[in-house]
Amino acid sequence: MKVSDAILSRKTVRQFSDKPVDEATVRELLEISKRSPSGGNLQPWTVHVLTGEPLKEFVADVNKKLMAGVQEEPEYNVYPPDLKDPYKTRRRIVGQQLYELIGVPREDTPGKLRQLAKNFSFFGAPVGMFFVLDRQMEIGQYADVGMFMQSLMLLAREKGLHTCPQEAWARWPKTVSEYLGLADHEILFCGLALGYEDEDAVINKLHSERAGLDEFVTMRGF
Repeated sequence: MKVSDAILSRKTVRQFSDKPVDEATVRELLEISKRSPSGGNLQPWTVHVLTGEPLKEFVADVNKKLMAGVQEEPEYNVYPPDLKDPYKTRRRIVGQQLYELIGVPREDTPGKLRQLAKNFSFFGAPVGMFFVLDRQMEIGQYADVGMFMQSLMLLAREKGLHTCPQEAWARWPKTVSEYLGLADHEILFCGLALGYEDEDAVINKLHSERAGLDEFVTMRGF
């Protein structure tokens, strides 16, 4: 698979099949992804991988807390509190497209919450990953981890796999930290679901829009 094919075929999958992903494949993806760039070669990422019984146990614990109405204080805002346009509109449009696709009306708040809660079972993926940094790291190192994750997501396409990057896990910093045994100097950044797409799932038909180059590119000297 060419890199361009991997980029164009990558998408956020929100329902996975139960087909397992073997350990050798996961290790290969991580082994190659570690060649991703990082400023000063800091390699600021730490990765925790869950599958099988550990994953089931963790997901069951989180969903038990969800059912009990437990909420935790996020350590960071996934989106700016006062998001302005065009970003606010882009987020609203993709949200509308997703809920229309799965038949959840705009006024159906419980339905939207049920869909949101599926994040916390990794959308049924057989592998869940968490990406962690040292708290002393700053914005540059968060960008490094993003590049690491992008490498992994594109390599996954080469293997016929799909992914879902999940900053939604920022809602459960205490639970994740306790389960993974994170130290006080570590902070959870993001989760990621990895597996094979459920090709029959309507929700996976979502094709999000992208802005034209004239909206975000300035070129000089050509």
